[in-house]
This record gives sequence, C-alpha cells and structure tokens, in this order.
Amino acid sequence: MDVEEVLKVADDLVFNKTGKHINHLQEGILRGTWQRQKYPEIATNCHRSESHVKKVASKLWKLLSETLGEDINQSNFRYTVERWLFSNSFSITGNNCVQIGKVSCDPSHYSKVSQSTLYEDVSNKPTSNTQPKVSQDLSDAPEPNLFYNRTSELTTLNQWILENRTRLITIYGLSGIGKTALTLQLIPQIQHEFDYIIYRSLRNSPPLQTLQTNLIQFLCRGGAPVPAPSAEEGATTGGLPLLEYLRSSRCLLILDDVQTIFSSRQLAGHYQPGYENYGTFFKQLAESSHNSCLILLSWEKPREIAALEGENRRCKSLQLNGLGAEAAEIFREKRLAEEEKWSQLIDLYRGNPSWLNIVANMIQDLFGGSVSEFLSYDTLFLGDLESLLEQQCDRLFDSEKQVISWLASEVEPVEISKISANLELSPSALLQAVQSLRRRLLIEKVKQGTQTLFTLQPVLMEYLKNQFLGG
Repeated sequence: MDVEEVLKVADDLVFNKTGKHINHLQEGILRGTWQRQKYPEIATNCHRSESHVKKVASKLWKLLSETLGEDINQSNFRYTVERWLFSNSFSITGNNCVQIGKVSCDPSHYSKVSQSTLYEDVSNKPTSNTQPKVSQDLSDAPEPNLFYNRTSELTTLNQWILENRTRLITIYGLSGIGKTALTLQLIPQIQHEFDYIIYRSLRNSPPLQTLQTNLIQFLCRGGAPVPAPSAEEGATTGGLPLLEYLRSSRCLLILDDVQTIFSSRQLAGHYQPGYENYGTFFKQLAESSHNSCLILLSWEKPREIAALEGENRRCKSLQLNGLGAEAAEIFREKRLAEEEKWSQLIDLYRGNPSWLNIVANMIQDLFGGSVSEFLSYDTLFLGDLESLLEQQCDRLFDSEKQVISWLASEVEPVEISKISANLELSPSALLQAVQSLRRRLLIEKVKQGTQTLFTLQPVLMEYLKNQFLGG
C-alpha cells in the first residue's frame, strides 16, 4: 500500500465518522508520518508552526482511535496499518468500500459534500501520482526575481489562506520591498488548493467593470460553470456576476499595483474619481460568503481595510518590512568586501531588497566593492534611489509634506505634540496627516518607555533634505 492509498483510507474513515474530508494540513501530517518524518519536518513542509501541527495531529489521532477502537498515534500509525494488511483485517470491497475490522466506509457519501465545505471536495484530491488540474492566468505577473528568505511571512499567508479561509488579504509596503516576489513564491505552495488562479496588475488603472469582465472571461474560458447571479449581487458588483463565480469555484485572485487607483496628492487610500466602486467591491468580497481569496498588493493600505480586518474576521493585512540578516545574500552576489560592515548598510537602507541591490551595484562600480569607503562619506548617497523616492513622495497631500519636511530636520524621534507645536496645522489635520503617512509606511514609529515617537527612515530623510530643505 502506497501513501496515496493510505490517505484515501484515512479520508474514508474520517468522513465516515464526521461527514467531513481530511483537510490539507491533516493530509500533510498523515503523509509525513507514513514517510517517517518527525513533527518539525512536517511543520516545515506544511508551512505551519510545530506547535500548531502537534495540536492538529493530536485531534486527528484521537479521531482515528475513536473510529477504529484502537489507540493510534504518530509512533504506531504506520506499524498499525501494516499490521492490518498482514492480518487480512483490511480490505477494499465492492464499489471501493473500505473495510477495516468491523468498520465500513461507504464512498457514496461523497456525492453529498457541498463545494462550499471547508474541506477538500473528493473530485479535487490527487489520485496516484497526479495533481488536481488548476487553471491559471499569470500573464500580468512579472518574471520572478531572486527571492530572499521570507519564511515567517509565507507561513502566515499559508495559515490565513488554507486554515483560516481568509477572503481578503492586503500585502502592503514600500516600492521594492518584495510584495510581488513574496506572492510569486506563495503561488506554487497553495496552487493545488484552488480551481483558478488569476494575477492582474492595475498599473493602467482599469475601471472596475473592465476588470470584472476580464476576470469572468478567463473563468469562462477555463471551464468554470456559469452561475445564475441574483439581482442583488449583480447590482452591487457593477452588474456582473463575479461573486457567483467565486462561490461556485475556489478562486485565487491577485491584484497588483493597487495604489494606481488611488489619487495622488490626497491622503492615503483616497480613490481616483470614478474608482470609488473598488472600495465597495473589496468590502463585498471580504464580507460575503464564498470560498475564494483576493490578495491586494499595494504601496499603501486601502482606507476601508482597517475597518474590515480583525482577529476573527476574514480580512487580514500583512505589512511587509525589510529583510534582516538575509539581505547579506545580496552583498555576496555582488561580491562586496568587508562583511562586518554589511549590517550597517542593511540598517541604513532598512533591508529594502531593491534599494540594497541598487546600492550594492553603486558600491561595486564606484568604490571597487569597498563598503567602508562608501560609508566614510558624511552624506548618505542615494543615486538611482532618488527617482524611486520621488514616485512615493509625489503622491503626498500638502499636510503630509509639511509633516515629513519638518521631521527631516529633526535628528531624534519626536512626539506628535512637538510636531503640532512647530506646524500651522489644526489638531485634526495633523493627526490625519500622520495617520496617512503611517499607512504609506513613510514615517517610523518608535517606542521609548511609555512614549510613542515618530521619525523618518535615513534614506527618506536624506532625500527630503535635498528636495524640501535644499540640503
């Protein structure tokens, strides 16, 4: 008996007891146990924490033990199955009915399983060495760049999507931080949990109706059944039944460059005129009942997301920060010298992979790879980074520009009250500006004891000194 047959038997037993199929993590536990893996290795392969895997495994062994009337655990699972086979107490009878001792599992139950169940439909389960067929359209996705270790972020996303069935996820961070690279790394890990995967860029700011038409056209070409839309759902999604498709099939939709549908020179998250219906669309997908997932990639968090997300809600946000020690790999690839200085570079450029690649190329070109020579200058040289920072800062509202211009003149982090005392902004306007800058990740929050202080990243501070202060 190979591992796929073991999984089929276990799935039959669990369904016979609970009316539900084994889920992705339970399957990973059984597969790893059959292959004599320990919990740490299973946790790594399933992209979960070891403690969570042990918790799920404990419940699974208890369920199997209750079903079979025999104590089952990780250490004896394979031995027990092999003993059943040897003792002829295991058999597959007519119509593929599984018989173990006095326990019989009727496969006719499968026809009663709803597509909206949180467990896998049997029609999507792998058979033999084949994988379930997934229809994908990644034509808008860029070529994958070098990917640097994001194990923690991948584990979080896997848990949100596969275990929590999160409907709307926002991954936001500064340009070049690695949002797209992370998502492209995620897709192969979860693709067999979906019927359809579509990646679209909003860089050309398509109207919502154009986007929905495009998505539905692909779903129809990919073989998705055409659902019957309700009048209410059709009215709230621009007259198109996209939500019904997301209910009838499990879809993963990825929208990149979401910031392009926001207005420039307004507070963060304000939609361009005519694009406000995107906010309604995002809200509906987060709150309506369906089994699909929408991932948004953006420089800034949409305004309505803060109200939607929460610990027990199906809407989550992941703020993507810079790399830590993993960023040293960039400097190894560029063959920079003086490894003991690399951590200083990583801190100055806040671990942004795109920024670090630009700086490493500059150090190799101008200083022969000498990091210490580059760092010996009093001024933090920006070079090609200036054009990237200009794109971010050009989007700012007037009050935001006032706040960060003043912060650029302060060496140490400061309290909001000190900002207020030095700017001619009403308290309301000041707080709105600071909140908006936080949503854009352009100011850093620092805790000092009980105080909450604010400052700028060194790179942004240098850019602003040059631009706004003539430094």
